[in-house]
Amino acid sequence: MGDKVRCELCPTECELDNYQIGGCRTRINKSGVLYSLVYGKPCSVAIDPIEKKPFYHFLPATAAFSIATAGCVLDCKFCQNYQISQARPEEVDHKDLPPADVVRQALYYGCRSITYTYTEPTVFYEYMFDTAKLARDFKLKNTMHTCGYINSRPLRELAPFMDAADVDLKAFTEDFYSRICGGRLRPVLDTLVELKKAGVWIEITNLVIPTLNDDIKKISEMTAWIVNNLGRDVPLHFSRFFPYYKLKNLPPTPPGTLSDARKAALDSGLRYVYIGNLAGGGQNTSCHKCGRLLVERSGFRVNQNNIINGRCGSCGTGIPGVWG
Repeated sequence: MGDKVRCELCPTECELDNYQIGGCRTRINKSGVLYSLVYGKPCSVAIDPIEKKPFYHFLPATAAFSIATAGCVLDCKFCQNYQISQARPEEVDHKDLPPADVVRQALYYGCRSITYTYTEPTVFYEYMFDTAKLARDFKLKNTMHTCGYINSRPLRELAPFMDAADVDLKAFTEDFYSRICGGRLRPVLDTLVELKKAGVWIEITNLVIPTLNDDIKKISEMTAWIVNNLGRDVPLHFSRFFPYYKLKNLPPTPPGTLSDARKAALDSGLRYVYIGNLAGGGQNTSCHKCGRLLVERSGFRVNQNNIINGRCGSCGTGIPGVWG
């Protein structure tokens, strides 16, 4: 009875008996002390273009040393990486890669940043924290792609070592988060506000899923919330859904739906709205003042970059982001 412990890392706050493992599959209670089962044990290590995360306003055309461990704090029915996010640590192959080795390899391969990604970095919080802190000493940037499902206290402790975060805002209803993800919307919104206050560069990704979160009225409410709470300059990426995992019964997102979502976001006042997972447009950055093409992208490749010292090369307007 006295060995029971409550995990306070994410809003689920699992209460664990002795030797019980949390819902994220990565934390265990041993005699009243929580231990990580994935520290220094990434199951996925890769060098990616930063555009893949996706970050469009953060060090374009640079390489990101990307790591992930098994586990996740949510159970999204559309997860593209469910083989590792919904797996226990012992079910996947992993490397022994302590923080110092992550930093060493990132430097060796000429990466400008380390990205904590693929699964949910909250589940390997201590590993991410120690790596990020060490990376700062070697002038490496730290970024994460996260679902934002983390409690305020650990987030506040992490934020000073995090340079950028792409947050999956999966929908704008509590019903969607409960039925499709096994979580809640409110903590994700709180995370976005907390990151903004901490000065972390934010980009947002919204996967548009037919019949589940593609209502344009709700999308307009979401984008209005972003403008009112985070500002007009937060890049928003609408991403195309493809049938996967537990949602193979649904069709891919029609291109027209993505175009309508982008228009709704622009009408709400957002200045930088992109479309991902769809070839042929919606990936370029233009100056919000003069309209000049600034960053031209093809997939994850940058073809041209006309941003000079953080400003439009034509009219000199400051372009929000981290450019060099």
